[in-house]
Amino acid sequence: MMQTPVEKTPGRTEEGHVAPRQKTLVERVLSPIADVRREEAAGALLMTLVMFLILAAYYELKTAREVFILSEGGAEVKSYSSAGQALLLLVLVPAYGAFASKVNRERLVTWVTLFFVANVLLFAAAYQAGLHIGVAYFLWVGIFNVMVIAQFWAFANDLFTPEQGKRIFPLIGVGSSLGAWVGSVRAGQLMGTAGPMRLLLAAAAILVVCTLLARIVSRVATRAEPRELVAAAAKPLGKEGGFELIRKDRYLMLIAIMTVLLNVVNTSGEYLFGRYVVEQAHAIHGTGADVAAAREQFIGETYSRLFSTVNLLGFLLQMFVVSRVFKYLGVGRALLIHPIVAGVGYLLMLRAPSIQLMNWLKVADNSIDYSLGNTTKQALWLPTSREAKYKAKQAVDSFFMRAGDVIQAGIVFAGERLAFAVPAFAAVNVVLVAAWLAVASLLRLSLHRKAEETRTAEL
Repeated sequence: MMQTPVEKTPGRTEEGHVAPRQKTLVERVLSPIADVRREEAAGALLMTLVMFLILAAYYELKTAREVFILSEGGAEVKSYSSAGQALLLLVLVPAYGAFASKVNRERLVTWVTLFFVANVLLFAAAYQAGLHIGVAYFLWVGIFNVMVIAQFWAFANDLFTPEQGKRIFPLIGVGSSLGAWVGSVRAGQLMGTAGPMRLLLAAAAILVVCTLLARIVSRVATRAEPRELVAAAAKPLGKEGGFELIRKDRYLMLIAIMTVLLNVVNTSGEYLFGRYVVEQAHAIHGTGADVAAAREQFIGETYSRLFSTVNLLGFLLQMFVVSRVFKYLGVGRALLIHPIVAGVGYLLMLRAPSIQLMNWLKVADNSIDYSLGNTTKQALWLPTSREAKYKAKQAVDSFFMRAGDVIQAGIVFAGERLAFAVPAFAAVNVVLVAAWLAVASLLRLSLHRKAEETRTAEL
């Protein structure tokens, strides 16, 4: 490592002890968020910028989705969209894996992203021509969300070693969180001045920039690596598909199962909160048509407070807590925090369900999921093979996540037929959280073994 001018030559004190290296300005500025070393700063900041832009583009596309689907009277598609996306992903995930076996990582990221850019432009042309695109676009955004974001996190996993990722991923997570907020704010501004067409074109332009930045960050982040490692990273991936890799590896299978359980619990909680809010609105304002406006105002204000609180708390956790949890507890123990918090909340819901308790449960659940939970899930892929990072991760973050949505829809369907009250649904979630915690515990042990097998840093 190069010496800075402020160090004692040659980096030792007069007593012969190694003198601590003075941190650069960038290191000092980033230290509250993540422990980024001088030689890593450029690559880490560029990757953070890429994730910022990807999430900003997604929220612009997501805002356009709501405009298209609601204006065309197709809101009912939300009830079966997850099943449709899961079926499509059964085809798309193997296709992605087959393409990944033919190209290197730069071309993989570039061409897959540009494929989705082409899709955006086709939707824009169809909308301009007056065609009804609501249902198709709704399904497409759900696939874009899981596939493209998973791909760029896989790219980050491939760029950094497990030791680096443990320190740098909290910073990349900040870029992701900030991009989601800025993208949603910017989308509102564009809708007010230019309409949904501008959202599509702006998102497409951002995605093109991301493909260029990905090539730059690939070169910057690997310039200090040995030539043989750089050459290996430039080769296409192996032939095994994502589902096959998961089936053969217990560690990957546990990640997939945990993803399903986490998503079932989280989406069940969303349903439970929404149902509870509606029940409270009816209890407070009545069910008559003459008070419909008062009910709508109550529901809108409740969700507004929820979203603003979740976004703020999630951002603060990502900024100041995640890196410290990783440093002092490690990724393995961090896996247990989210299910423990969720489990305590649903146990309390069994005894004293209320709108206030449900609100704070969802604030804690969602803010942890968006910050610590998301960063931890991404870090689990650090000690895996390059094939697993791209192919198996794509399967987990897309198909298995949507499979969780489908299972949750089945639980809601059965619960409605059995006339479950709020506490009954909370009891179901307690059971699911117990299973989630058990899988997370097994995954923590498997993570330790994976680090030993791959001779990488303990996470």
